[in-house]
Amino acid sequence: MDVEPHFTPGLGDSSYVVASAGEALVIDPQRDVDRLLGGALASGARVRYVLETHLHNDYVSGASEIRARTGAILVGPVRAGYAFEHRGVDEGDELSLGAIRFVALRTPGHTPEHISYVVHEEGHDAPVAVFTGGSLIVGNAGRTDLLGAEPTDELTRAQFRSLRRLSALPDDTLVLPTHGAGSFCAAGNVQEERSSTIEHERGTNPALGVGDEDAFVRQQLSGLMAFPRYYREMAPINRAGAPVVGHTSLPRPLSVEDVEGHLARGASLVDGREGAAFAGEHVPGSINVPLDDSFASYVGWVLPFAAPIALVLPEPRPEPRNETLDDPLREAATQLFRIGREHVVGYLAGGIQAWVAAGRTTARYDTLSADDLAQELRTGARADAVLDVRQTSEWDAGHLEGSTHVFVGDLAGRITQIPRDRELTVGCATGHRSSIASSLLQREGFGVRLVTPGGIPRVLRRLR
Repeated sequence: MDVEPHFTPGLGDSSYVVASAGEALVIDPQRDVDRLLGGALASGARVRYVLETHLHNDYVSGASEIRARTGAILVGPVRAGYAFEHRGVDEGDELSLGAIRFVALRTPGHTPEHISYVVHEEGHDAPVAVFTGGSLIVGNAGRTDLLGAEPTDELTRAQFRSLRRLSALPDDTLVLPTHGAGSFCAAGNVQEERSSTIEHERGTNPALGVGDEDAFVRQQLSGLMAFPRYYREMAPINRAGAPVVGHTSLPRPLSVEDVEGHLARGASLVDGREGAAFAGEHVPGSINVPLDDSFASYVGWVLPFAAPIALVLPEPRPEPRNETLDDPLREAATQLFRIGREHVVGYLAGGIQAWVAAGRTTARYDTLSADDLAQELRTGARADAVLDVRQTSEWDAGHLEGSTHVFVGDLAGRITQIPRDRELTVGCATGHRSSIASSLLQREGFGVRLVTPGGIPRVLRRLR
């Protein structure tokens, strides 16, 4: 058996291509399937199946794309309610691939319909691996509160029982989860490693270290981070079957006049430059979401899901960190495609320089470093003008006395609670989320200063 993992940093998820004896299948595929299929198709392997462990809440599945290209059979939990042609599997159902077989194991908890797949090699009774999706993950488990408050208790108790089933597998069984570090689908702290073994998880995973079901519920539901608002849109798309597009299309270039026309018709302008560059000069009313691995998650968090957007892109990186981040247009388009944000009307050709050259007005706001803010506070400035936009768990771990806390994802719904009688100094942990928040607040008429580089933790250290 050959297992090829494909990690998506911004979503914290792994898809897998498994091959055996000239046949292949894909497990929990992201929507940009070229990178998943390249190796299998180049080797001449026949892609027979696409396996889903559950209805995904954080991305649009690429299963339909793979079927359209390869003729693969779509396989998923029988309880998922898929509205398209597929093979539903339940407890004990099997399928063969070359010299290996996959056995479905019901593991509800992360979602009600969740299935894990236990892998057996030909001639061996003991399993060699288990694809655990959002059930058992490295260092914890998938969270159980994504479907709303009503089913959370029942799902958490189901997760407790599912984890016990998985932990009973042989020690050397390889654990290959879909979710992991960086995923909002993970509960609590998780490890950076993407794979593990049952023996290791049994000895180190806190989700397996609680023997009492009620205590497990309390542990798994405490300190959870907020998750992106676009999640509510994903399961219905995946249940219905995502439309087949064929490839990630690149947004078209727009003139200044084109952008103005789209904005007049209700589009939002998303500027992907770093926070300090945006603060120095930007199109009035635009939203700053720096183009890094989490770009799409925050676009999906702070803007309505179906609303059209236009882009202002940063310059290509002179020292690319990976094969896509040196191509801002492709990176932005691919990330948005993964979460179903297909209403991208285009990008401003020439960027902010074209806007300025056309004689259009610009906006700006001041920045200050975390060290600058610490110095101000040390010499008598009051913290009541500081707006902390980190997650609640981060705020609880330490914050500036007298400051105001509103998580960046909640700004739109709590805008009336934010004081307007002062210029706000906006900070987070690094300057990333505060860049988003500062732009949102300025669009609503607030006076703001952006804390970057650095953030609230550094300010607290400087004040000790």
